Amino acid sequence: MASRDTTELSDVSKMKSEVDGSFKRVTSTFRSVIEAGGQFTPEKDRYHLYVSYACPWATRTLIVRKLKGLEQIIPLTVVSPRLGEHGWPFGNVDEFPGAEADPLYNSNYINDLYLRADPRICVPVRPARPAKFTVPVLWDKKLNTVVNNESSEIIRMFNSAFNDMLPTDKAALDLYPEPLRAEIDALNDWVYSDINSSLTWGCFILLTYDLQTAFIMRGFATQQAVYEKAVVKLFEGLDKVEQILTGKDYLVGGQLSEADVRLFVTVIRFDPAYVGHFKCNIRTIRDGYPAIHSWLRKLYWTIPAFKDSTFFDHIKGGYYESHPNPTDDMAQINPTRIIPVGPLPHIMPL
Repeated sequence: MASRDTTELSDVSKMKSEVDGSFKRVTSTFRSVIEAGGQFTPEKDRYHLYVSYACPWATRTLIVRKLKGLEQIIPLTVVSPRLGEHGWPFGNVDEFPGAEADPLYNSNYINDLYLRADPRICVPVRPARPAKFTVPVLWDKKLNTVVNNESSEIIRMFNSAFNDMLPTDKAALDLYPEPLRAEIDALNDWVYSDINSSLTWGCFILLTYDLQTAFIMRGFATQQAVYEKAVVKLFEGLDKVEQILTGKDYLVGGQLSEADVRLFVTVIRFDPAYVGHFKCNIRTIRDGYPAIHSWLRKLYWTIPAFKDSTFFDHIKGGYYESHPNPTDDMAQINPTRIIPVGPLPHIMPL
């Protein structure tokens, strides 16, 4: 089979901006669902989750996996945060602390899994179904393929698909309850466009943004006017969140929901990465948004799933060290790859 260079699917420096200098996200490729009676049925140890601690989109799945008590049902492998020309490397290629080798196929990069699942990625003229070598990857060990690589869909599967296998308390936890779905969906929509989609380096490769998208588009914009428009929209979104959270512990319905998970993974990265790396410096979370800051700290310090899924060395390593080639324009954002020490502490105590 003829093959071609697939680094266009893993190398950020080869991703194209629009004529106005902005970046646009692409749709995740694999969108199957785990459900009873379907092709992918709920089973213990059938599925394997691949993530990067650096990536906010992947971290969504880590948090929900922990909240629902799925650790013994869905095993996990963590890649290095240092995204390079060939995408996300496993620990055997890049020995970053906490990065692991692929236990299933001894792969070198996440892209090896995508090529295993769909070799057509290497066909010179491939049918219209664009792919990106992104995390998270929810892998099916029985059929040797990717089930889904869209974080928003994976967390909903984790929320309900395995309930019959869980203890009563874990099964009862519902992050997307029927009475609140319309409100959750509405909030997710504008948070995604105004905040998630603006900020996310490690997930820039992932190209599926929530509050995160706003950050990335700011940081990687190549024209001043585009940057200014994007950064103003981002902070307008944060201002709106501040109003919603004033006097509240959760975004929707007075209870923990997927809306909190989706926002948390972006906000936790804001001060350590987005303020400096993506020039999102109108205000910081800790000094400019008291309600958001209180909400963030309560989740982190009182619900273990949030703290246990947050690794600041991976977050900073992902954003500040992941430019593939020193000569590429993308690398000029942080050409020295020096990692800022602050802010200290990375998250303030309650």
